[in-house]
Formats: sequence, C-alpha cells, structure tokens
Amino acid sequence: MKHPRTVDDVMTHAVVSARLDAPVKEIVRSMRRWGVSAVPVLSAQGRVVGVVSEADVLGKVPGEARDDAGSVTAGSLMSAPPVTVPRDATIAGAARLMAQGHLKRLPVVDEDGRPVGVVSRGDLLKVYLRSDSELAEDVRHELLTHLIPEGDAALTVRVENGAVTLAGRLPQSVPADLALRLTRAVPGVVAATAEFTTS
Repeated sequence: MKHPRTVDDVMTHAVVSARLDAPVKEIVRSMRRWGVSAVPVLSAQGRVVGVVSEADVLGKVPGEARDDAGSVTAGSLMSAPPVTVPRDATIAGAARLMAQGHLKRLPVVDEDGRPVGVVSRGDLLKVYLRSDSELAEDVRHELLTHLIPEGDAALTVRVENGAVTLAGRLPQSVPADLALRLTRAVPGVVAATAEFTTS
C-alpha cells in the first residue's frame, strides 16, 4: 500500500479554472457549481498566472457591479503571482505554504506551470486518518531503510493515536535526534519520543 508523502498522493486531480478574460459572473457560477472557494486563472498557454478567491470577488467588485460586471474579469480580480506547489511537494511543505499565506487551496502545477490538480486543507488532513498500524509500518520502513543498517538495531515502534514511541537499541553511529526527526517527517505522525539504549 502506498503511503501518502507528497501532494500528488492526496490532491484532487480535477481542476476548475478560469481564463484571464472570464467575466466575474462566470467565475462565481463555477465556484458555486463545483463548491470551491477559489479558482486558478490560466494564461492563453494554459499556465497558472493567478488565483481568484471569493474574497477577491467580494473585496474588489463593488456591490452594485456584481450583477452586471461583464467588464470585471479574472485578470483584473486575481491575486498574482499565484502561490502554487509542484506535485512532488511534501505534504508538510504544502501545509506550511497554506498556513503562511492563510490559504485554503493551492493549485498543483507541472514543470511548465500548467495545472495538474488542486490540494486543499482537507486533502492534507487525510494523512491524519491513517491507522496506527500503518504509521508504525511506515516509521519502521523509514528508519530501517534510510538510517539503520539491517541487523544493526533492535527497534520497537509503538503508535497510539498518531503519537510514536521509539524504543530499543540504536547503533552508536545513529543519533537519537536524527531518528526522531525522520519519524516526525512521516505524514500522519503527530508526535515522537524515544526511549533508546545505545550499543
């Protein structure tokens, strides 16, 4: 089973977008129809050049102009440059970007800046629904694959409600804080502590 590690693992692949010259009414209709709070705006070449959110519409279009706002387009409303992530961005990295920008959704783009999906806060939260046994298996795999040579440790991984306790013996060449950092980087882990002995 593939454990979610990157934005590509949790993103929504369908992208609701708008052209630069799309009128505000069309944008609002799309938002309501698809239940999204923001849409990426695409250039003629299909690259994400901005984002129009509900806040952009409400804050930049005068109330009296909202019903007949044919001259107000995505290009005049959008926030630019857009905050986007590549599909191989880590879940933690995307979450940090969202938190820093107070964003609910991020367009996911390919190497050319074209949209391949959208990741929302809800998508990122899915990693916290993983079972404790899945998390334990993933932590063991990470530690034994990347940090500890096979047969060189007696490692116990206990997980309760996403909190990991590492116990057992680590080789002297492996610092406990490195093992903890690697454990905390596993998507879905909410905390990690260690009860190691060294050999």
